[in-house]
Amino acid sequence: MKNEECSKYIAVLTIAGSDCSGGAGIQADIKTISALGCYAASAITAITVQNTQGVTAVHAVPPEIVAGQIRAVMDDIKPKAVKIGMVNDAETIKAIADTLADYDIEHIVVDPVMVSTSGSKLMQDDAIKVFIEKLLPMSTLITPNIYEAEILAGKKITDEDAMNDVAGEILSKGAEAVLIKGGHIEGDKKVDLLYNAIRKTEARSSELTMMIGDSFESETVETRNTHGTGCTLSAAIASNLAMGLGINKAIDKAKYWLTSALIAGADVEIGSGHGPVNHFYAPKKMRIIYND
Repeated sequence: MKNEECSKYIAVLTIAGSDCSGGAGIQADIKTISALGCYAASAITAITVQNTQGVTAVHAVPPEIVAGQIRAVMDDIKPKAVKIGMVNDAETIKAIADTLADYDIEHIVVDPVMVSTSGSKLMQDDAIKVFIEKLLPMSTLITPNIYEAEILAGKKITDEDAMNDVAGEILSKGAEAVLIKGGHIEGDKKVDLLYNAIRKTEARSSELTMMIGDSFESETVETRNTHGTGCTLSAAIASNLAMGLGINKAIDKAKYWLTSALIAGADVEIGSGHGPVNHFYAPKKMRIIYND
């Protein structure tokens, strides 16, 4: 029989904005992490006024309070993975990066939330430069959609070669891997492309040789309930990484789970705009691990 004193949950910290309507941001992350059987801790970066129809206001939490939340969780709960979502301003990005730098974190998944599903702008212009300088170099994986990838790279994606160039530009800024999401492209299939960075030395600033990894294909689900899908996917990947999966398997399982959640909630009515996915279509029991 296992000694209960040696058991613990697999914790994941999400750092993101709050969505009062419950479909995206911190709320979607907590639902996702919990549904996959991990323990969700959170640090709120901003309070948004939003619902299924859009965002009407954003109130940033003071940077020192964001840093304090992160430190409180890291010092006590010691999560195995961190997911970073919506960050509204440059000072908060600096606070997050400087605080996380004090800890040895195995996995950091960054979802560059710049525009909401409804088209509302969620990151200030001056914050983008700081985001690139501070958060990209410490990320295990960054998960931009095509529009966000273009902003981060300062280049347009017009074809496959252009996408490769954009991915290379993002990786050159220090990220270990980038998953460019194709969810905004019309068609029967949604294809995300994973690019891994191979460097001549272990330093993230060293010369880069980019490697195209797997492509992840899923069916297009006909539904307007797509609110928070980016938040949900990145939180699912972070949870899978925390549970010990490699990056390719973590992405593959997260994609399958998200597609299933979209299908399960496709015809459910909640609000009059973009509703959420069904996060709890098949919840897992909380995972418990035991020390030897």
